[in-house]
Amino acid sequence: MKATAADSLKNAPAPTAGTRRFRQNIPLLLMFAPVVVYFVIIKYAPMAGLLIAFKDYSLREGIWGSEWVGLANFRLLFDNPQLLNILRNTLLLSLLNIVAGFPVPIILAILLNEVRQMQFRKAVQTLVYLPHFFSWIIVGGFVVTMFSMENGIVNRIALALFGETKAFLYEPQSWIAIFVGSAIWKEAGFGAIVYLAALSSIDPSLYEAASIDGAGKARKIWHVTLPGIRPTIILMLILSMGRVMEVGFDHIYVLQNQVVTSISEVISTYIYKVGLGQGMYSITTALGLFESVIGLILVWTSNQVARRFDQSLW
Repeated sequence: MKATAADSLKNAPAPTAGTRRFRQNIPLLLMFAPVVVYFVIIKYAPMAGLLIAFKDYSLREGIWGSEWVGLANFRLLFDNPQLLNILRNTLLLSLLNIVAGFPVPIILAILLNEVRQMQFRKAVQTLVYLPHFFSWIIVGGFVVTMFSMENGIVNRIALALFGETKAFLYEPQSWIAIFVGSAIWKEAGFGAIVYLAALSSIDPSLYEAASIDGAGKARKIWHVTLPGIRPTIILMLILSMGRVMEVGFDHIYVLQNQVVTSISEVISTYIYKVGLGQGMYSITTALGLFESVIGLILVWTSNQVARRFDQSLW
């Protein structure tokens, strides 16, 4: 007697747990597919261009037709007397941004979380979030206009109070302060969103227990709030360490001038000027690869340190 279709289905092996999970997650996988396509096309496919760092690249010959020179571009790069100064500037400005700017979103999120007047809180959130959506061209123009020696509002106030003006954008110390301050003003509000989301996950009963024990606002923040968002803080710090070698081309370029080049020339601006401006694509690709490797090492090191406290990213 031939087996019927119903008998075949009855005797078929039951799907495994992995198969069932895959079928349940098909809608999520379909939604995730565009993200995978984006990263493959925009992030991973261009990595083939790293071959330029090992070739004497010319636009006419292309990547595959250019002559292979091995590590010659790296030797030329490290023999460049400017490289040490460029690396120093990159590390200095990045670390200053982290040291001065990293705590600000945390403090801002905690302060906003303590506000109970919702209308006031929403108004403040809008004001501090807004600069993030301005391009650095707009922010840079605003900063340059504000600190201009001739017509800047800061120098007008200084002239009225002290009888003299100061070239804020043409002195290294004041330029660095303006650079770091403008970065904090632009990004602190948007960065606070992550910490506000982390604050919302803290169990309110912990605050109630702290109140019963007689803890004030400061002790609640120290013993409940900060430990509650510690995993998020460590995660954001690890990601920040991965961007130490980047600094940010737009931010530097719009504030840079010839007088402060000695402290404002960083890897990204050097790549733009030498790579695109002078056509030395191989040298600047080698520098970009070196920058990425250092960033990878910093992320790995930060994660290893965080792992000792059971807060690693992977």
